[in-house]
Amino acid sequence: MKNINLILAILILFSACKSDKINIVQEQETTLTATDKIAQAYGLDHWNKVKEISYTFNVDRDSTHFERSWVWLPKTNQVTLITEKDTIQYNRLQLDSTNIDSDKAFINDKFWLLAPFNLVWDQGKTISNPVEEISPINKRKLNKITVTYSNEGGYTPGDAYDFYFNNNYLIEEWVYRKENAKTPTLTTTWENNNQFHNITLSLNHKKPEDNWELFFTNVSIKLE
Repeated sequence: MKNINLILAILILFSACKSDKINIVQEQETTLTATDKIAQAYGLDHWNKVKEISYTFNVDRDSTHFERSWVWLPKTNQVTLITEKDTIQYNRLQLDSTNIDSDKAFINDKFWLLAPFNLVWDQGKTISNPVEEISPINKRKLNKITVTYSNEGGYTPGDAYDFYFNNNYLIEEWVYRKENAKTPTLTTTWENNNQFHNITLSLNHKKPEDNWELFFTNVSIKLE
């Protein structure tokens, strides 16, 4: 009889521990914000293993083509810019007047590629609560958050971005509004998701009403 009681006590204790673990996981999930979930959907948990990321930023507009390539070592903040005319190397921890223009270009191009992570990384921003809205391009009901940057600091203070994402927390469209203007400055798709060592990157962005596309080629991620 004592053995039976002991077994029952152990089973009850095990069940209680298991229930506690489930409750802890559920609490952790409910504390994640929409931006946390977007960043995680794109592989933020794997970013700490990234030693180097390289890519070419391209824009096609009508018959014109523009491109520049980057190599970034996020752990040391060493940046290399490669164009047809020049190769420029600098460290983001040691910016001065000789490399500030290069860094502005780097921040722009990196934001297009890594915006899901910047939702978590960036300081000086406010984020709205998620709402359901009809997306501007594909006219689909999607989730939407608006990210507004502070009027102080950064290269483009006061700008706002509307992110339209699906129930898997993957971005499908976004709207850029310069200085938080009511009228959109730029509206594009997020397409062609590719995985690089468990990190998902959207490589194509299109303006359906124009002959315009921003896209990334030569993308590579090296791990430690």
